[in-house]
Amino acid sequence: MSKNSESPASVRLQKFAADLGLGSRREMEVWISEGRFTINGEVAQLGAKVGAKDAVKLDDKLIFSKKTKTIVLAMNKPKHVVCTNSDPFGAKTVFDILPKKLKKERLFCVGRLDKESEGLVLLTNDGELANRIMHPSFQVTKRYTVTINRDFIIEDKKALLEGVTHDGERLFASKVVVFPKSPKRLEIHLNQGRKREIRRLLEALGYFVKTLKRFQIGKFRLKLPTGAVQELTDKDIRDILS
Repeated sequence: MSKNSESPASVRLQKFAADLGLGSRREMEVWISEGRFTINGEVAQLGAKVGAKDAVKLDDKLIFSKKTKTIVLAMNKPKHVVCTNSDPFGAKTVFDILPKKLKKERLFCVGRLDKESEGLVLLTNDGELANRIMHPSFQVTKRYTVTINRDFIIEDKKALLEGVTHDGERLFASKVVVFPKSPKRLEIHLNQGRKREIRRLLEALGYFVKTLKRFQIGKFRLKLPTGAVQELTDKDIRDILS
């Protein structure tokens, strides 16, 4: 994949490698500079992108190829579990609660949830699929139920939809559902996936999020008990992307 590829289905090598759990993006940039990665047999340069048909090696060991069997899992992530491969503070990770037979697979999270949030998380070894789910150009909707610390002011709905600037980023919801009989409860839809976006959106308007649960991605709805995992079918994946 060329350095200047603009395809939204390709991702920069440092992000791709970091998502595989090899290290931080900064560490991956150093490894790329050291010439440790190849893409389709050529030494990768900073800025290189990885697409679905590419074969990626690290230190001459294959880490991704289209020949790799695609695995896509859905998990109902419990609260206090993190979406990283390891945690410096010893918190339990989503990979710790995978069934034993899946722990040997090189998987990464698609659309991470923070430690205090719960609900639907996807894990896969398919970088292209992950990018199609998360890249805003594909408009895959993620749906969340949220409870806040005080009654929601209906006039703030417009601000959530039009967007607010927080820490230099433009944050906005694609849809907000208000429940008049439960004024501390909201349903919020996102088409992009910025870090802690819902919490930051509401904090910018003076609210505090007490609970946050993702219950649907695309048309795929969470039906698993807390902590459970299921391998997704082709139909499930089509539902996610629809």
